[in-house]
Amino acid sequence: MCKVTMLLLFVITFISCDNNRVYDSYHTMNNGWVKEQPIQFEISDVDSIEPHNLFITLRNTNEYKYSNLFLIARMDFPNGKRLTDTLEYEMSTPEGEWLGTGFNDVKENKLWYKEGVRFRESGTYKFSIEHAVRKNGNITGDVRLEGITEVGLRIERSQN
Repeated sequence: MCKVTMLLLFVITFISCDNNRVYDSYHTMNNGWVKEQPIQFEISDVDSIEPHNLFITLRNTNEYKYSNLFLIARMDFPNGKRLTDTLEYEMSTPEGEWLGTGFNDVKENKLWYKEGVRFRESGTYKFSIEHAVRKNGNITGDVRLEGITEVGLRIERSQN
């Protein structure tokens, strides 16, 4: 019982020390990431004065077949404006070692998305993330991306 209490206190302390976190949410992929199913997040009532840094977070296993990752990220503002970015991230070293943190065969990656964002409009911001990974010579891309177990969005207060 004492060990459980100590572990619980440690977890609570560890989580509460993340003072910069404003939003952090994941979606779990049960059988890979299907191309036609973008991951979506909705966020309301974010501080409009402070700048924020946005990250795409994901977890991958050894089943992921590629050394990089291509994503299409959309940010919809409450007034209807939309920003779309095509992003590329390295997922492994040239030697084939996974980047990211974690033990065993699951690695967690915190990927820069946007820096110094101010949420000046009141209302709901909508984010959509879809993968755009494809094999060389294949224009349509992979229908199901194996090895990606979770995709998330994290918003932090900027340190600047």
